Amino acid sequence: MEKRTTLTPEDIRAFEPEAKVGLLATVDGQGLPHITLITTLRARSADRLMWGQFSEGRSKVNVRGNPRAGFLVLTMDKRLWRGTAAWTHTETIGKDFELYNNLPMFRYNAYFGIHTVHYMDLKETGGQEKLPMAGIVAATLATRLARLGGGHGKEVLKPWARGVFNDMAALKFIAYIAEDGFPRLIPIIQCQAASADNLIFSSLAYGTEIRSIPIGAPVAVFALTLKMESVLVRGSFSDLGIGPFGRVGRVPIDWVYNSMPPKQGQIYPEVPLAPVVDFGQGLRDIS
Repeated sequence: MEKRTTLTPEDIRAFEPEAKVGLLATVDGQGLPHITLITTLRARSADRLMWGQFSEGRSKVNVRGNPRAGFLVLTMDKRLWRGTAAWTHTETIGKDFELYNNLPMFRYNAYFGIHTVHYMDLKETGGQEKLPMAGIVAATLATRLARLGGGHGKEVLKPWARGVFNDMAALKFIAYIAEDGFPRLIPIIQCQAASADNLIFSSLAYGTEIRSIPIGAPVAVFALTLKMESVLVRGSFSDLGIGPFGRVGRVPIDWVYNSMPPKQGQIYPEVPLAPVVDFGQGLRDIS
């Protein structure tokens, strides 16, 4: 795939619709990958991206600590763009701020609007791709056969989360950190939960890229349903070897994160409840 450092006018127009999937892969304070759904991701110019923030989450903290990021845009007609970018700064006023808050999704929303616009310098993109649907269908069937007979495992994923990963219409993506320090995003729509603590996916789709993930590397896997329900997990990439349906990758899950607004947060390992020591002070702080 040819790598470029600029977007074409067609690319820029394709990023504009609100009805699309926009993903941002970032690196947290422990050097681990994180994936966030950011539908406001769009091109500011041929060599700059921007996105609007309306909720809090770890990606907004991550980019300030480590500006290296990976991005992915998937349009409704199954066109795909991926690449890397470096976060630079934010703005809370100006033309772009007004543009976002005049979009129908935010202009008529009584509960939240865009309060911050983030900017990133484009580093590299492979340009427009098409989802390889034939390969994805074959990989999904191969993955389904590979997970038959899988045990229940440790109760890391709750039944709802397992249902998200095993939804045949859901979109799934994996991110790992490449040697240059930038996260890379790979579609793995064929990914399924083999048990309550393991994800597996056939390499019949995106096999070359899957094989580029180092064994033992920390990875994040993000699943998104057509109802915009999502869940994020993390673990170490493993390999089940070569079987009758090709290579099968595996991710033993050790961390689960609720990525849906309005309250994002860690689900597993469970976070102990902490008492509110001065609720009155909290009210005074936000008044």
